[in-house]
Amino acid sequence: MSENARSLDARAILAAVMADTAPAWEGLPTPLAVSRLLPRFPLEVFPSWVRNQVEAVTCFQQTPPDLAGCIALAALATAAGGRAVVELRGGWREPVNLFTVVALPPGSRKSPVFKAMISPVLAAEQALMDRVAPQIEAAELALRVAKAQAERLARTAENATAPENEALADALDGAAGVRALTVPVMPQLVADDITPESAASLLAEQGGRLAVLSAEGGIFATLAGRYSGTPNLEVFLKGHAGDLMRVNRKGRDPEHVTAPALTLGLAIQPEILKDIAAMPGFRGRGLLGRILYSLPANTVGHRQIGPPTPPEHITAAYADNLTNLVLTLADWTDPAVITLTPAAADAVLCLEADLEPRLAPGASLAHITDWASKLVGATARIAGLLHLAEHPDNGWTRPLDVATIDAAARLGTYYLAHALAVFDLMGSDPLVEDARTVLDWLTRTGADTFTRRDAFTGLSRSRFAKAADLDPPLALLADHGWIRRQPAPPAGPGRPASARYDVHPHAAETAQPAQL
Repeated sequence: MSENARSLDARAILAAVMADTAPAWEGLPTPLAVSRLLPRFPLEVFPSWVRNQVEAVTCFQQTPPDLAGCIALAALATAAGGRAVVELRGGWREPVNLFTVVALPPGSRKSPVFKAMISPVLAAEQALMDRVAPQIEAAELALRVAKAQAERLARTAENATAPENEALADALDGAAGVRALTVPVMPQLVADDITPESAASLLAEQGGRLAVLSAEGGIFATLAGRYSGTPNLEVFLKGHAGDLMRVNRKGRDPEHVTAPALTLGLAIQPEILKDIAAMPGFRGRGLLGRILYSLPANTVGHRQIGPPTPPEHITAAYADNLTNLVLTLADWTDPAVITLTPAAADAVLCLEADLEPRLAPGASLAHITDWASKLVGATARIAGLLHLAEHPDNGWTRPLDVATIDAAARLGTYYLAHALAVFDLMGSDPLVEDARTVLDWLTRTGADTFTRRDAFTGLSRSRFAKAADLDPPLALLADHGWIRRQPAPPAGPGRPASARYDVHPHAAETAQPAQL
């Protein structure tokens, strides 16, 4: 036997002996961060025409139901935003526009789900355009004729000798006729990546309502000053709250939007959540506290191949109801006031009483009071949307009942849990995130032992450029009891063996609740 072979045998025997005599693991691993077992999206809160569509799209695209469910809420808010408010009690009214953000990694089929859930809104927008187009053409023609007539009368007045007063009066009447004519604005319900200045202009043109819907998160970089160099959050802050907005548009007199209703519906990558946490003013000015967040479990790698397409009767019912809701509310100038039944009003008081102690310094929600203090208001907004979806033909004529408040509260509980997870993520240490990435890889592979080289081969090179980059997160995992390094075998000829680690036998089930 050669010297090299004897050396390899000796190392193998030593490794086997060490494995047999390895000390027992003491207890369970220590979590890397706060463990949060996030709740499922409560689809049962939706009326059947919405719930069936969400379930059908979720099945066909093999995505988490949270994605289609959150976009469905944004679609309802687009239809009703600026056209209805929920009156909780005297002086407290909540508009029904929402800011929703779903975070999923690339390849999660965000765009096709977005298209399936938003298409009826875009179809309704086109129907509004078609309906108004002849009116715009007629008004523009009338305006051209009136301007021409006014110009002729003005020239007559300028050249008049006597009686001058009569010619001047005719010219003034002509000018007044021009001012009295208004050309309708082409309806627009939805924008994509838009600047704050353009959003303000559109809000003024569109009677105070607009929705920014996108399967990307570029709007956040725009708000942070991508084009202007200066953060501009005012329009989005006031557009969510419904606060008075003054709009200055080039070539036109300043306008006031008394009750703007801006809806935001985005599907983004989780990394963007960390980016926006670092953007100046986003949390301090209150933008992050206005967003309903969702961090669904990623289904990539576990998706069914060849699932059934959504049944036509389900997609048709969703499209018909959503389109009709948009078209019915489109021409309203004063929002409908949705009142509460006495039992529903009592249920809101109970929500407030339960929440308030949790906002106190040192209490469970003290670190996210900017978000949690708006939870009851957000619940009321959701309740208003669920009420209108349940009664799309006449919801504005009947009071909102306690069952709808309870359904909205279930969604509020869902969003609260996800908000806590998001704010954990926003404030996390990069080293902890590196360690979590390694831990996720270990739980996916189910390895009992591994080498540093194994981990480097199996993980993304965009995160770990070289094998040595794994040393700090591996050390952190060892410190927390997830792994332990095996003693180095005797040195032999050739390249040194890569460091080998044992994995805690209960790592997989212990790590499960911590996954976002």
